[in-house]
Amino acid sequence: MSNATNPSSLAAPTAPPFACDIFCAVIDNFGDIGVCWRLARQLAVEHGWQVRLFVDDLHAFQKLCSTLSTEQAVQTVEGIEGITVEHWREPSHAGDTLRIADVVIEAFACELPAVYVAAMARRARPPVWLNLEYLSAEDWVADFHLRPSPHPRYALTKTFFFPGLGPGTGGVLKERDLDAARAAFENSPEARAAWWHRATGGPPPEPEATVISLFSYENPAVDSLLAQWRDGAAPVVLLVPQGRISGALARFFGLPSFGALAHARRGALRAHGLAFTDQRGYDSLLWASDVNFVRGEDSFVRAQWAAKPFVWHIYPQADDAHLPKLDAALDHYARALPAAPREALARFWHAWNGGGTPDWADFARHLAGLRERAAAWAVELAQAGDLAGNLAKFAKNQLK
Repeated sequence: MSNATNPSSLAAPTAPPFACDIFCAVIDNFGDIGVCWRLARQLAVEHGWQVRLFVDDLHAFQKLCSTLSTEQAVQTVEGIEGITVEHWREPSHAGDTLRIADVVIEAFACELPAVYVAAMARRARPPVWLNLEYLSAEDWVADFHLRPSPHPRYALTKTFFFPGLGPGTGGVLKERDLDAARAAFENSPEARAAWWHRATGGPPPEPEATVISLFSYENPAVDSLLAQWRDGAAPVVLLVPQGRISGALARFFGLPSFGALAHARRGALRAHGLAFTDQRGYDSLLWASDVNFVRGEDSFVRAQWAAKPFVWHIYPQADDAHLPKLDAALDHYARALPAAPREALARFWHAWNGGGTPDWADFARHLAGLRERAAAWAVELAQAGDLAGNLAKFAKNQLK
């Protein structure tokens, strides 16, 4: 960004649509940019905001948005009006003037460029400055959501905005048309068959098969689970998006690789390799499956909206700091289950996250109850409100 500032660009906002700048530093994998890209689309499409999305890693972004160019510093993508993507090459990349938005979102404490913060302080009316935090189901989140943090040097206040799974938090991202899109897919045999042909090159599986999507970090427990599916009495069809778990599939099936359109079969297990898909395509994968293994934050949220049983591989942290977050999510999601399926779910999630060997038979015997709970939970989760809508409402109130 340039140090030059156009004074006229620092005027107070007039009427909506509001201008919003989102800053995203891709730390690892795709969760950071996945959340920011969903948020940017919702604010533009559903709320009419003008959004600039600053991203420091366009190559990671391109995995989720194939039409994005990694060579362009400033661009629009997917034909979406109201969104501009800028390659964040701090500090000087945004042209001759520094335009400060009405709403500034610092995603996951990525730290704004100092020149930008200084320009925020010079604005006639300071912007609404939000630090969008990582999702957590822990109880303390509601206490810290919307807590202000004054800047030590400038007359600026940053507000912490916490996603969460319960009341008093920012909720999680959900597009207005998501439920209708899922219902249309699930109620259309033609749509499902077309998806299967595009994704796997073949027709849908036999009705008696359990279809499982597997999106995971590297996991030493996967070999045991694959063996259980291979040796089981019931057929399992495994859908594996290309990624960090693909090497384990290749080793299990004795193949050199297990990428897009790979096929393999051993015993009762049939597996298909899928291409890495964009976000909309990933939703279809979740809807096409009976059980979804997901990882990180973004796919964890989408699995909940898919209203299917799921297994979460939480991002591992040093000293097992991630395990309390796993247990907090279990407390929310499983609290309405009877004791037996609740305990089976917890055992399986913990085993998948390094606490032993997953027991598929123990988990599978409770699938009927888990399906009912998944559908009920999607309704319960919606009561916390959509994150983009909650954020837009808060910002508008501050800008009145």
